[in-house]
This record gives sequence, structure tokens and C-alpha cells, in this order.
Amino acid sequence: MATALLVYVIVERLLELVIARRNTARLMARGAVEAGAAHYPVMIVMHVSWLVAIVAWAAVTPRDVSVPLLALFLLLQMFRIWVMLSLGEYWTTRIITLPDAPLVRRGPYKFLRHPNYVVVVLEIALLPLVFGAWQIAVVFSVLNAAMLWVRIRAEDEVLSVRRPAAS
Repeated sequence: MATALLVYVIVERLLELVIARRNTARLMARGAVEAGAAHYPVMIVMHVSWLVAIVAWAAVTPRDVSVPLLALFLLLQMFRIWVMLSLGEYWTTRIITLPDAPLVRRGPYKFLRHPNYVVVVLEIALLPLVFGAWQIAVVFSVLNAAMLWVRIRAEDEVLSVRRPAAS
């Protein structure tokens, strides 16, 4: 079960990168601009390191996964899909903004300003805990908090000039 879960997460992340690149290219072709590009490589290294650490932990410390935490993680994946579907063509892994486009206010964006980051915060803590790797959960949660402090400030700055979409 542990191997299947890790393969799922790796494949999911790779598919997300394909979707993000496609959406980024389409948005840029329409005149979008990127903000926060300087921190993007650091974010990628952090996320890849998090996943490598979990894979290494699972290989070195084989144990049963926590079924309740696994269930929470899988439920969280449904929330991730809802976020992505709600943003549609605007979902990317970079901060890409189309200046004349309205802010998305459907799906979880009706209730939260940054629901994708809620998903990321929970995933970074939860997936290592599924494998009993609380140390990885703590270290990467702290690193992620620092990353999100930078990223959310950059994103809020570019989104502050945009208007909400009609509901």
C-alpha cells in the first residue's frame, strides 16, 4: 500500500506539472505576466526534497501506513481537485496573472482566499505522518511556512488590483 500511495503522489504531481505548464503557456499567450519567479525554483526544490525524504523514509523504515491518516490524505486530494477545477485555465504552479481577468470566486474560493495553499500545508504535514515520519512533517512544514510567507505576499500583491468575478 505504501508503494502504491507514493507512486500515486508522484504521478499526480507530474500530471499537475503538465497541466500547469499548459495553462501557463496559454495564459502567457494571452498577455499574462509572471510574478514571484525568483522564489519558484526554491519552491520546486523544497517540494521535490519533501517527496524524496518521504520515499527514503518509507524505504528505510518500512511500516504499515496509518489508515485513518491515509483516508484524510485521500479526502484532501478531492479538495485539491476541487481547487484545480474551480480555477480551471487559471490554475498553475507559478504566479501567473492575466491583468484584465476577474478574480475567481467560485468553489472553495467563495470561502477562502488561498484554498490551494491550505491543501499544500495539510499535504506537507499529512503525507509524512501517514508513514509515521513526524520529523519530515515538522521540518517541511516549517520550510513551507517560510515559502508561503514569501509566495502569498507576492501573489496578493498582483491580485490586489484585480476585481472579483460575478458569481
